[in-house]
Amino acid sequence: MNVLVINCGSSSLKYQLIDSKNEAVLAKGLVERIGIEGSKLKHTPEGKESIQVVTPMENHKIAVGLVIDALINKDHGVVKSMNEIGAVGHRVVHGGEKFKTSTIINEDVLAAIEECNDLAPLHNPANLIGIRACQEIMPTTPMVAVFDTAFHQTMPEVSYLYGLPYEYYEKYKVRRYGFHGTSHMFVSQRAAEFVGKKAEDMKIIVCHLGNGASITAVQNGKSIDTTMGLTPLEGLIMGTRSGSIDPAIIEFIAEKEKLTLPEVMDILNKKSGILGISKISSDFRDLEDALDNGIRLAEVAMDVFSHTVVKYIGAFVAVMNGVDAIVFTAGVGENNIIVREKVCAYLGYLGFEFDKEKNNVKGKETIITTPTSKVIGLIIPTNEELAISRETVNVLK
Repeated sequence: MNVLVINCGSSSLKYQLIDSKNEAVLAKGLVERIGIEGSKLKHTPEGKESIQVVTPMENHKIAVGLVIDALINKDHGVVKSMNEIGAVGHRVVHGGEKFKTSTIINEDVLAAIEECNDLAPLHNPANLIGIRACQEIMPTTPMVAVFDTAFHQTMPEVSYLYGLPYEYYEKYKVRRYGFHGTSHMFVSQRAAEFVGKKAEDMKIIVCHLGNGASITAVQNGKSIDTTMGLTPLEGLIMGTRSGSIDPAIIEFIAEKEKLTLPEVMDILNKKSGILGISKISSDFRDLEDALDNGIRLAEVAMDVFSHTVVKYIGAFVAVMNGVDAIVFTAGVGENNIIVREKVCAYLGYLGFEFDKEKNNVKGKETIITTPTSKVIGLIIPTNEELAISRETVNVLK
């Protein structure tokens, strides 16, 4: 069965068409600037050159239609007709407590996802737009929602409750939910497989380090604690997000700068983190270039980021009473040699024997520790699209 994987943003749409039998990517692409001047589609069939379509796209329905047209086009398509797409798997960021697993989409599911909009106002509404657009174009094709939060629904109360009046949890479900769950699930399972073991028999810490970053303690194949919280703002310092801070800072900055609450939250989400500290960029590649030019704040930002990663690794070692493997994934985790080295330099107390030469790789599955290391260090590239495809097939079965 061919599964179309859709990851929809407010003005963008990423997709892959995957043959679930052999898990080959038949085509992938990105639609940008939906509803904005300069809309374009970049479509890449497997084994062929990319093509680009620049045309106005007023809404996501038009964008989805163009994606289908690209997939079935006689010159650069990969299937003969839309009937060869057996299912659509949609990434949905927030499922709250309603969804512990992926699920077939129907009107009740859509309503439940919409109820979670307050918890993910930047993501869930866009995800819903993508789902409804696909339903209009492909009304008879089964569709599955795969939730970023679902993998973390195995967390115990001690991990997900905040030190707030319990009534806020009872009334509003204010709790830690965690995100990047699809990635954490895929990477932890693949890491265990890569070292010849079962995830159910291991204690694994997955470091999903990208522009958005989170760390998860995976014990016996289940998430038992994670760094992101009610929203993706909590936890690690990220590209533009502050990560965890003293809550009183919000009031302090608002008073000093004469800002409203939404204005302060905008700063915490979009102007903080690596960008805020470095004053340069949220992109670690730009920081590496700045390091070469001797810009001090670039190094400070990278050091602060690495330090917070180390702190959470230590916390999760304590939570699981040990660790068998520490895994690096996502854009920074897979490709930034400097950050991995900075983090691993702190882990000697675990019997973690870092191999600098093995670490000198980017985007490749590999072990970065010595054969005698008591804890295995790995790089495992994430593949959320493949994970969504697998989940879609499993749900439909």
